[in-house]
Formats: sequence, structure tokens, C-alpha cells
Amino acid sequence: MAAVGNGMSADRLENAVWRKSSHSGAQGNCVELTWPEQDEVAVRNSRDPHGPVLVYARTQLVAFLAGVRDLEA
Repeated sequence: MAAVGNGMSADRLENAVWRKSSHSGAQGNCVELTWPEQDEVAVRNSRDPHGPVLVYARTQLVAFLAGVRDLEA
């Protein structure tokens, strides 16, 4: 897999397996994730599958999700 960086085209992640949440609505306005490396996560807009990706460390994504869950409680 190509070296991953913020803003690169999702097309450059040739062997990526993109995952969409089962909670995604029929409107298609959601994000998709792939794990190009064990310690990083790439995110893309499902409406623009060839567009840019944002890359986060796995620990950053886990912390973000924990914060969202705290707000829901």
C-alpha cells in the first residue's frame, strides 16, 4: 500500500478495504474507514470515494470516539 498522508486521493490506497458503519443512512452522507497500517486509520467521504483522505493515529480515533460516547451519556 502507498505511503498514506492527509489530503491524498483515496484512489492511491489501491488495496484498501473501506468500511461503512451499519448505522449509515440511505442518504449516503457518512464516512468510510480503512486501516492502511495497524496504528493508523484513513477516513474518506462516502459521497466522494475518489476524493481526499484524512489520516489519524488509531489512538486519536479511539480518544475521539470515547469523547463522543461521554457526551451521549
